[in-house]
This record gives sequence, structure tokens and C-alpha cells, in this order.
Amino acid sequence: MPDLTPNPPPRLISIVCPCYNEVGGLGEFVRRISAVFEPAGQAFEIVFVNDGSTDGTLADMRALALAHDFVTVVNLSRNFGKEIAMTAGLGEASGDAVVVIDADLQDPPEVIPDFIAAYCEGYDVVYGRRTEREGETWMKKATAHSFYRVMQNLGPVRLPEDVGDFRLMSRRAVDALMQMPETHRFMKGLFAWIGFPSREIPYRRHPRFHGTTKWNYRKLIGLSIEGITSFSTFPLRVTSFLGLAIAVLAFVAGVYFFVRSLLYGDPVRGFPTLYVTILLLGGTQLLALGIIGEYLGRVFNETKRRPLYFVESVVPARRLVGDDSADDEMRERAS
Repeated sequence: MPDLTPNPPPRLISIVCPCYNEVGGLGEFVRRISAVFEPAGQAFEIVFVNDGSTDGTLADMRALALAHDFVTVVNLSRNFGKEIAMTAGLGEASGDAVVVIDADLQDPPEVIPDFIAAYCEGYDVVYGRRTEREGETWMKKATAHSFYRVMQNLGPVRLPEDVGDFRLMSRRAVDALMQMPETHRFMKGLFAWIGFPSREIPYRRHPRFHGTTKWNYRKLIGLSIEGITSFSTFPLRVTSFLGLAIAVLAFVAGVYFFVRSLLYGDPVRGFPTLYVTILLLGGTQLLALGIIGEYLGRVFNETKRRPLYFVESVVPARRLVGDDSADDEMRERAS
């Protein structure tokens, strides 16, 4: 157990919630969050990040900001993806403890007090580990399990199994995370890479409260490739060993055919062997080039040093700004 220095109770907790096409479910999200904090007298803000939604999500956010003085609305200029939207929300959060949670309520807000208790014990990162995943198919569960096993063996740091983005981070953990400006952001890996004393809280994941998931298998495969290439050079090492193994086999086969030709002559035979060998070598080379291309593309994107995102507008929570300017701006946008 790490040597911990207890943290004082957080003066302000920021709830960061990236959203893409979550119209109809945000009201219940705010109600559940409020039910957790308001009876305890805990100061909090909800930072909604609209990641280029194409439905009425932004209008719902603005209506909630008018109705509640603890809601901050961050509207990105377009859809940048969940990892970037999460980064934008962390950049706008002003609390000395920050909770990342999705709007679909699969991760229950009622677990957050357990996060806060662990934070007060001295932990900088408190993450939720799913003991059950209700509402998900066996295929989704199996692929998720396989992905975590692969990442635990490939990555430079241990990636906790069955752990998503649902977590609490101290201010110094958030500040450390925001110092990493890479374009290709695999947040689960970045959360683990920063280190700091961490603790898991087991919980039962619920089905979605509203709407449908935005993650199909194509996007999940892309996220898996992102995670592997962002935190491991193992695929490049595998291609090196594969090339070496094929070179050795080719040398042994060359010696064999040379000796056989000296002893028995060289009849015109072996077309199937030649055909299969060419396909094997060609396929291996294309595979190696594809893997190298994945890494080279990421190097290319990083060297451009483009901003991670652009914000179209930010309306801070009125409780935090202490005047009516945010309220006036929200009313203008609502009209």
C-alpha cells in the first residue's frame, strides 16, 4: 500500500461529460448528479462538452444551463471524437477534483461518493472497475476482455482490466494529464501512464438509460489500434522477428535446394512451391509495410502540431462566475 497523505475534502468537484447525440437523456443525468451532491452540501459543476452533435443535444445543454446554475456548456467547433472531447472538458474543469463520466448513465453517479472517500484518503486517481456489464452482448464482453489482456502484455504500464473512463482525478493528476499534447489520444492509456497513487472501486455497470451506443465494431477496432500503436512498439518488433524468421527459412531452403540439385539434378518442377512462396513473402511484406504505415502516419500527424480542438463557445456555470453575464449569454443563444 502506498504511503498516502490524506487530501482535504474537495471544495469543488467538476463532472466532465462528453456528449455526442445524447438528446433526451441529459435531464435525467443532471437529476442523478444533483441527487448525489446537493443533499451532502458538496459544491459541484457539470461540464457538458458538445462534440459536434447533429441532434438537439446542444439545445438541451443550453436549456439545462438556464435552469441550473452549476452547468457549464462547452461547444466544440465540430466532432473531434470522444477522446478529444474529454480532453476539452478536462481543460475547462475548475474543480480540485474532477470526475469523468458518460451521459448514458451506464456508470452510476451514486458511486462517486466512494470515489471521493478514496480521494480523501490520499489517492489521486480513483477509477471504477466493472464487475458486471449489463445490456452488452457476449461478443462485446469477449472482445473487451481480449483487448485488456493484450494491452496488459504490450503496454509500458499496466492497463487495469474492465476499467473505462469513469474515474475521479485530483487536480495535480489532471494538470499532469493536460501536459501531454499528443494528437492521437488513447485516454485509458494516458490515465494509467501518469501514475500517482490509484485505487479501484468495483461497481455494477447498468444498461443505457436513453438512446443507443455510438460505438460500433469499426470504431472499437480503430480505438484498439489507436491504443496499441500509441503505447507500444511491439507490432514493429514482431515484423522484425517475422522478417528474420523468413530470412532464415529462405536460407535453409536455399541450401537444401542447392544440395539436392548437385546430387539429383534440377528437373523443371516446383511451380506450386514457387507460387506459395511468392504469396507468403509478398503478403508478409505488405503486412509489415501496413504496420510501419500506421506508425508513420501517427508521426506525420504529430509533427504538424495542430491544436487538438477548437471551441465554438463556452458558457461557464453561473454559480462559479458570480454574476449574470453567463445567464444573459445563455438567454441570447436560446432566443
